[in-house]
Amino acid sequence: MLKTRVASALIGIIILFAVVFSGQIVLGVSVFLVSVIAMYEYFKSLKNAGYRPVEAVGYISCAGILLLCSQVVQIPFLDRMISLKSLMFAVFIMIVVLFSFIIFLHSKYNITDISLTFFGVFYIAFLLSFIVLTRNLNNGFFFVWLIFIGAFSTDTMAYFSGLLFGKHKLMPAISPKKTVEGSIGGVIGCALTTLLYGLYLNKSGSIDFIPYYHFLLMGILCGIISQIGDWAASAIKRYVKVKDFGSIMPGHGGALDRFDSILFTAPVIYFYLSQII
Repeated sequence: MLKTRVASALIGIIILFAVVFSGQIVLGVSVFLVSVIAMYEYFKSLKNAGYRPVEAVGYISCAGILLLCSQVVQIPFLDRMISLKSLMFAVFIMIVVLFSFIIFLHSKYNITDISLTFFGVFYIAFLLSFIVLTRNLNNGFFFVWLIFIGAFSTDTMAYFSGLLFGKHKLMPAISPKKTVEGSIGGVIGCALTTLLYGLYLNKSGSIDFIPYYHFLLMGILCGIISQIGDWAASAIKRYVKVKDFGSIMPGHGGALDRFDSILFTAPVIYFYLSQII
């Protein structure tokens, strides 16, 4: 099982490098495809629990990620579509459409179904969009790696810390294998890895100098929020009674299983870089 997990992770890392190095457009399209797969896995798990999500609304929402690419190719019409007012209008339309399903198709859909659909849009499409937003920042090519470093280093260090030192269960009702020691190790590991990456960026001159404490703080924040993302996905799976959301990555589960932490680290990195630094 461990060999399969490692082999699958290596293949995933190779694909990740290829995608990020291919440019902003390729990254945006790739994030869009991941969001569609993750949305499918999410809806499938809901249907497994007896719910009826409005799937069309969920999939259409993923297209919003493609609109973010307009900041790269500079299409004026698309630029206007991603203004704050336009996004607020899109949310309003989505609410109206979802309520229309329980009004006109009340025998098939109910308030729980549309609420779970609405949640899925923000949980998956909205949070994943911050990967593209981070890539669109100045020096975004270097900063976008902080999202993946934050999630993967936390996951890896938490796993091995728990394996070597884990004694005290953290939240057995949601994720039986998680330990306090593993969680602490994940935060420390993420902070150190992010700091090392910051050291590389500053020393190589890849970016304008950023004080090292910022990288340390981003690492600590990602180490904490990444695990919340992991636990959130575990809580959903526990509720809908599935072990994994999918099986696209042997040893890791589906796209949503692999990106559950990234969903939460992406906004942290984006907001920290755009609002604090």
